Amino acid sequence: MTSEGHLEISGVAKRFRVAGVELTALDGVDLSVAPGEFVAIVGASGCGKSTLLRLIAGLDPDHDGAILHDGAAVAGPSLDRGLVFQEPRLFPWLTVAGNVALALENAPLDAAAKRRLVAEHVELVGLSGFEDAYPHQLSGGMAQRAAIARGLVNRPGVLLLDEPFGALDALTKARLQGELQRIWAREGITMVLVTHDVEEAVYLGDRVVVMAPRPGRITRVVPVPVAHPRERTDPRLFRLKAEILAALDHTAGERPAPPRSADIVPIGPDAIARRRSLDAVAG
Repeated sequence: MTSEGHLEISGVAKRFRVAGVELTALDGVDLSVAPGEFVAIVGASGCGKSTLLRLIAGLDPDHDGAILHDGAAVAGPSLDRGLVFQEPRLFPWLTVAGNVALALENAPLDAAAKRRLVAEHVELVGLSGFEDAYPHQLSGGMAQRAAIARGLVNRPGVLLLDEPFGALDALTKARLQGELQRIWAREGITMVLVTHDVEEAVYLGDRVVVMAPRPGRITRVVPVPVAHPRERTDPRLFRLKAEILAALDHTAGERPAPPRSADIVPIGPDAIARRRSLDAVAG
């Protein structure tokens, strides 16, 4: 893999206009992610963390500031940046192998090389023997494993994970967190995880980025000086979790900036519906 996975985010701001109302989802975001680092981003709903992940992925190039991947400006999606969503988003008419192989469709490889990569990554996520299974035959955890394999099969420099375990039960979630830690250690890939789960963030991340909402901004970056692999019962992780939760409580108590006239909407059903749509866009 030629990409080293270094990310540099400088002065990033993102604004949306919905039903004539302008919303500043992100403002003045600065963050550097070293090659091979695992960074977790936490924050309340509406703080813009998923929006930031989409900008890093290149899914929305309309923003202020600069996002660089290995020194090159992010101008659109790239095979060098894999993306895993909360839902597996597998195509129901394709098998596990077919869904993973779909990510290689535009890769400059012959058919045999693609088959080898698919087999390697199906094995990497622990799905050997299920190559020919269809999504409806998989558990939620197995489907998410397939989605992670699809995100990794191009050997990207960066893997972006947007609440990848948020829809899973607690036991399956814990198992996949351990698997993700193992994959990260083996592959040495840069990972950026968005999560509401502070315990997940301190268990997986080298650093935890704390964001505050409206406008979305980074208020604190907390190092996690605990070697991998980690034990969930490590008291240092409990202390860091408490520290980050306190920081989140503090940001939740901050008074938001006064709205501009364009942000003021009248009270009523239409206004409520419009505000809900704004909150959904903020991510």
